Parts: sequence; structure tokens; C-alpha cells
Amino acid sequence: MEELDGEPAVTLIPGVNPKKQICFDWGPGEMLVCETAFNKKEKSEMVPGCPFIHIIQKDVDVYSKILRKLFNESHGIFIGLQRIEEELTGKSRKAQLVRVSKNYRSVMRACMEEMHQVAIAAKDQASGRQFSTQVSILSAVELIWNLCEILFIEVAPAGPLLLHLLDWVRLHVCEVDSLLADVLGSGNPSKHESFWNLVTILVLQGRLDEARQMLSREADANPASADMCRILGDLMRTMPILSPGNTQTLTELELKWQHWREECERHLQDNTFAASPALESLCKIMLGDEAALLEQKELLNNWYHFLVTRLLYSHPTVKPIDLHFFAQSSLDMFLGGESSPEPLDNILMAAFEFDIHQVIKECSIALSNWWFVAHLTDLLDHCRLLQSHNLYFGSNMREFLLLEYASGLFAHHSLWQLGVDYFDHCPELGRVSLELHLERIPLNTEQKALKVLRICEQRQMTEQVRSICKILAMKAVRNNRLGSALSWSIRAKDAAFATLVSDRFLRDYCERGCFSDLDLIDNLGPAMMLSDRLTFLGKYREFHRLYGEKRFSEASSLLLSLMTSQIAPRSFWMTLLTDALPLLEQKQVIFSAEQTYELMRCLEDLTSRRLECEEPNAQKLQDDDIETTKVEMLRLALARNLARAIIREGSLEGS
Repeated sequence: MEELDGEPAVTLIPGVNPKKQICFDWGPGEMLVCETAFNKKEKSEMVPGCPFIHIIQKDVDVYSKILRKLFNESHGIFIGLQRIEEELTGKSRKAQLVRVSKNYRSVMRACMEEMHQVAIAAKDQASGRQFSTQVSILSAVELIWNLCEILFIEVAPAGPLLLHLLDWVRLHVCEVDSLLADVLGSGNPSKHESFWNLVTILVLQGRLDEARQMLSREADANPASADMCRILGDLMRTMPILSPGNTQTLTELELKWQHWREECERHLQDNTFAASPALESLCKIMLGDEAALLEQKELLNNWYHFLVTRLLYSHPTVKPIDLHFFAQSSLDMFLGGESSPEPLDNILMAAFEFDIHQVIKECSIALSNWWFVAHLTDLLDHCRLLQSHNLYFGSNMREFLLLEYASGLFAHHSLWQLGVDYFDHCPELGRVSLELHLERIPLNTEQKALKVLRICEQRQMTEQVRSICKILAMKAVRNNRLGSALSWSIRAKDAAFATLVSDRFLRDYCERGCFSDLDLIDNLGPAMMLSDRLTFLGKYREFHRLYGEKRFSEASSLLLSLMTSQIAPRSFWMTLLTDALPLLEQKQVIFSAEQTYELMRCLEDLTSRRLECEEPNAQKLQDDDIETTKVEMLRLALARNLARAIIREGSLEGS
């Protein structure tokens, strides 16, 4: 896409004093946060002193409830379009693409109707004007899309092209329908003040059957003009038009149209309608008289209506290649140098010139969001009209616009989920962009976090999965939800954090004497191997389960292996030795002599290390009554168990 021809427009921020310093920064959701003034506190110190923070949202349209429906509905159409099979060619493919285009337009019109109803029901004038402005924008967008559908997607040839353009004008210049209902609803339609305006508009739009019916009412009410109405009605009835089901060639149509035109000119030269200026004016319009057409500027409303009427009565078999000549001359004649073209005029003119890229460029500048250009460009790309147009910064135009639109969706708290699918269908930069945007989503709730996590897992985004799980694990730890924290750290495969959480579990056990989240610990499975501390936690819980089931021999072997394999943290050895006390006091000998020696070694190793590591003024182990009591009880129990084990083992050997 070419660079802009001029400098971008200056955007004024309400409430900001331009004479003072202004700072800005990018905040969450693509918002520009502006600070205003800096005041001098001392000569060498500058401190912020702004009374307000001005927040400028980049994509405000995503916050409109009605436009949100447009985004949601069009998302489904977009996804369906991406699934069109590449094998479909020719008429079947073209018909599908036209149907997709009409679906987009139907969503636009439904949104426009709802916006119109909201504007009517608005309680204050300001909001009413705001909604009315939005209706006007949507109407213009649908007008542009419809014209692009005719010229680029349907690619209507000469003949049918004019029929499509007539439908285009009739659809978008719809005031005539309410005027028709108003005139017919009166007691005497032919005497209604807008009667002749209505007939003229019907003729300008090529609705000649309806115009004839109105003339028949005039003939019935005014016998003096009955003959003139009948003659003009016959001219309307016999005007040759290429209908969709007609098999006649363009040459046959042109010959018939030329004969019909000569008959209209003869009636005009014979002053057939001289007694009725209104009927004479209608005859001149049907002859394509440009002066007569320009006299109806107020009824035509715009230059493109003037263009289509002019083509209907002067060049009914116009070819697509000649459209831009007639469009430019019609625009010049209609404006007459009194005013300059509006942005909408430039966009429509670019379409009539078959300059797709200029249409997209002008729309990108004029419209407030990327919805229109992103979806239209995608559709045109599926029509294979944009393949040769690559941008200088590494992506084609379709992908660039889809990326911009998806980025805007990510500014919204729920529409970001739609943006994911748009990124998915950008083959070059979509995945990288999606990764960056997913990392910026605020994980306010666990439900939202799970959605983001599922999206990342489906796309094998390993780093993002780990990052999200770590964030959720940290939040769970801060809220003292250790089970949830352990679950997230396992899911993230974060050994260090799993060790940290396992330590918290063990500390809580020491303080409370029981485990929380038993179901989670009991069902760790292979995840237990993620870290040594997690393995110890799982095995220690297994020891308690075996002890509860009175499987003392297995429990004692597991307890001893936890200590001798160095898997248990040394700070937890005293707890393990204390857990061994009930087993040492059992009637039957649980620990063998060798195992008892191992437990004694561990106890002595623990007490000696504590004495070595003590600091001056620190509480000494032997001065602590509780610890001293524990150690003495353990030594006594171990000594007794050792004696019993030696006697038992000796008697077994003797037998």
C-alpha cells in the first residue's frame, strides 16, 4: 500500500493544555495514557503535578454493544469463508463468494436497523445524534461494499451490470418507499403536493411500472391530461430493458432501444406533452437529457444516483471498462464546481475505476475501525484479486489488515476470543502476533485463564502455557490455595515452583499435623517425579496411608528409604524420626537391627549437625526442653527396639 500523500490530521485531546508539558505511555488494551503538567518543586527537581490522566482509546468501536453484534456475526461468516474448498472453481466458487458477500451485507443492515431504532428511542439528543451518525457510517459502508460486490465479485458484464446498479441505487435511496406510502395513503393521491415528485423519483430509479400506475391515477382524476398520460405510459411500458431471464443479445437490445428513443423524441418534437410541463419533463428524463436530469438534483440526492439514471436512459448497455468515464463526468456535472468531493465520493470513484487498492486505502483512512477493510480485503483475496500485491514490510495486504483488526479485538475483555481465529488465518505473522497478544491478556479470573490456556495448548504454545501456569500458581500461593498452586506448577512442568509449593505443604503439615488437598496428593501419579521435593511429598503421604491401613512393615521400609536416600529435606528428619516412634513401640518388632542402626545414625547425624550450625546467642538444641525430650525418647525407643530386634533375630538364627 502506498504512503499517505499528506500529513495525518492533528488530534486534539480535550482538557490538555498544549502550552504545558505532555507525557504519554501505552497502557493495557492499546490505550494512550496522557499526563499533563510538571511543576517545579525545587530548582533541581521536577515532579509530576497533573490533576488529570487522559485516556485515549484506540479502538472505541469494540465497546459499542450493537457493533459488537456485527463483530460476532461477521466472525462466523469469516470462518466459513476460510473453509471454502480450493477445488471449487468457476460458477460454483463465484456463487459461493457472492453468497458470502451478501451474508456480510445482511449482517451490516441488521446492525444498521438496530442502531436506527436505538437512535429513535434515545433519551437525550447527544446520544441520539451519536447513534444517527453511526447509522450514516454503516449505511455508507454497506453502500461501498454493495458496489464492490457488483464490480469485483459478481463481475457483471454489460447489460446485467446496469440492472445491478439500478438495484444498488434503489436499495440505498429508499426514501421513495415512505413517500409512496404517504401519497397512496391520502384520499386523492393525484392531488397530493408530492405526487409529481413521487412520479419523477420513480422514473429516475427506473421503476416505470409503478410510475405508470401513478399516471393512470392522474388520468382518472384529470380527463384533460388522460391522453398524454396514456401516451407516456405506453412509452414507459415499451422501453426495452435487458431482464435477467431474457435471451436477447446486446445488439438486439440496442436496436430496440434506439427505435424506442426515436419515438420518444418524435413525441417531444410534436409537442405531445406541451400542455403538461411535468409530463414533458418526464419525457426529457427518459431521453437522457442531462439538463433535465440536473434540474432534479434535489430528488436525485447524490451524483451516483444521477450516474445510474443517466446510464439507464442514455447508455443502457454500458461496459464495465467505460464506467469510470461516466462516473467522473457525472460527479463533475452534479457538483458543478460548487463543492469538492467527500471521502465517500472518492471511495466510490476508485471503485468505478476498478482500483481495488485505492478503495481499501481510502476506506482505511476514512473509517474509524478495521472491520470493513479487513473483511472486504479477505473476501477479495479469496476472489484472487490481490495475490500480486505485497507490502514492503513482509506481509501481504490481506494479512496486514487482519492483524490490525484482530489487535483491536484484543483490546476488549471478551471479543479477544474472536481475534484468535483471525490470527490463526494469517499464515506469515499470525502465530507470532497471537503469542504476543495472549501474553498481554489480564488474567482476572481463573475461568478466563483457562480459556487462554486452552487456546495455547491447542496451538502447542509451550512457553505461553508455562508462563500462564506460573502466573496462576503464584496467585494461588498468595491466596494460600496450595492445592491449586501445586496443580498449576505441575501443569507448567516447573520443578522449582513445585519444590516451593511442596515445602509449603510440608510446613503446613508440621504446623497443623495434617495434610490439605489429600485428593491431589494421593493422585499425583507420574507428576510426582517432577522434583525431588514433590516426590518426597507424595511418598510421605503414601507412608501415612500405609500406616493408617496398619501395613507397618511397608510403612517402616518406606520411612527409612526416605531418610537414607537423601530425598527427604534434612529439616524434616526430626518429623520423620518422630513418626517412627509409634512403630518402634509396637508389640511386634517392625524395624530390624540393621534398620534401627540406620535410624540411630540419622538421629546422631541430625543432632551433631545442629550443634555445628548453631550460632552465638541462638537457642541450643539441648536447652530446648521439647527437642531434648524428643531426642531422649527416640534414643530410648531405638535402644529398646535394637535389643528386641537382636534377641528376635538371634532366636530365629538359633532355631
